[in-house]
Amino acid sequence: MERYKFLPLLGRVLLGAPFLMSGLGKLGAHAATVGYITAVGLPAPSLAYLVAVIVEVGGGLLLISGYRARPVSLILALFSFATAVFFHHNFADQNQMIHFLKNVMMAGGLLQITYFGAGAFSLDSLRKVAGVRAPVSSVS
Repeated sequence: MERYKFLPLLGRVLLGAPFLMSGLGKLGAHAATVGYITAVGLPAPSLAYLVAVIVEVGGGLLLISGYRARPVSLILALFSFATAVFFHHNFADQNQMIHFLKNVMMAGGLLQITYFGAGAFSLDSLRKVAGVRAPVSSVS
């Protein structure tokens, strides 16, 4: 299994990159995004926009780097599921159904990271190794 230890990194990149791209896209489309949030009836659309950008850009970057991957992946999973429920619930529209299922599948993959962690090639792994190898100071 040692030869496959790059797979969690690949998985984090494949899950994190769409969040990062979506968040950056929202930065360039403030009015349209706030309008869409307003159209679905969510309260405080400007605040929701800000939260979405922070979660998507910040969460995407943190997930890709593997820093605090477990809590970050849980937040992104909840965000994905909430997005599916609030924005993609018109199952009569096949496109909306596809987006709903995509978000649910992403939540499932993110929950795997929440449980199993970021893997060998991650900042979490480096922190763990550095913590184990840190010299023990003695108090005299």
